[in-house]
Amino acid sequence: MRRLPPLTALEAFVQVARLGSVKAAAEELALSTPALSRRVQALERFIGRPLFDRKHQALEINSEGQRLLDDIAPALDSLSQALENIQSGGNQLRLRLAVMPLFATQRLFPHLGRLRQQHPQLHIDIETTPHAVARLGEGLDAAIVLASKDIDPALYAYELDHEQVYLIGRREMAEGPNSLHSPSELAQQTILLHRDMALSFDAWKDVAGIPDLQPLAIDNYDSGQLMLEAAAQGLGVAVMHASHFEQSGDPRLIRLFPNIRVESPYRYYFVCRPRALQTRSVRIFRDWLVAANI
Repeated sequence: MRRLPPLTALEAFVQVARLGSVKAAAEELALSTPALSRRVQALERFIGRPLFDRKHQALEINSEGQRLLDDIAPALDSLSQALENIQSGGNQLRLRLAVMPLFATQRLFPHLGRLRQQHPQLHIDIETTPHAVARLGEGLDAAIVLASKDIDPALYAYELDHEQVYLIGRREMAEGPNSLHSPSELAQQTILLHRDMALSFDAWKDVAGIPDLQPLAIDNYDSGQLMLEAAAQGLGVAVMHASHFEQSGDPRLIRLFPNIRVESPYRYYFVCRPRALQTRSVRIFRDWLVAANI
């Protein structure tokens, strides 16, 4: 049998290739940047040719690297599945799922009890990790992600919704003596934006006819739940989806300017590698998710 390179070197190569960043790949693997670079270089020495083009501080996968990635990805997916099968002993089905925290809290968890009743052998490991799409097949079986553009055509993707953008504020902003009467008054407000929905406020302004409006400030968040609480505390106006507001059930909050209807540039998708659909755990979860209309 031909000698193989260390699995850690292959893992480092795949992470850098999929994430497009040495720093991001190092964070995913809990390594220092120099340590990850050494693993990639060890693989290149083993193969005898470069797999990336070096450009200043960045690595860009070349044609040889892309060919290797395409060839070994299915094998790595199969290896991961084989390890899972032997660990479970065949008594359980396990799904490794990445999901955004607010989606999980508001839309997924309230229904998971029914899934457990229908498929008691299915157990789900849930992560709220960044770079979820890049990790599919490498520690993750599937993910529910928010995206503003089409998902990589090499992946299986199912669109879960297409929502409206809401401006959400403290109730006094619409009902109190100092309530907002015109979208132009947002120039005196702090806007709360999720880092994964950065285009939402621009989309809303375009429809409202105030594309050039600059708010007092824009505060960025990586937690939808914290955005809702910040809005409820009067710290700003949150730019979020209709379901985020409706399912919060928070009487302190109100939708501002409800006569302005704006389609969101973002959608939730269920995504996985096509090969993953051959595994029973992914297939069961996908079918249930679609049927339950989560």
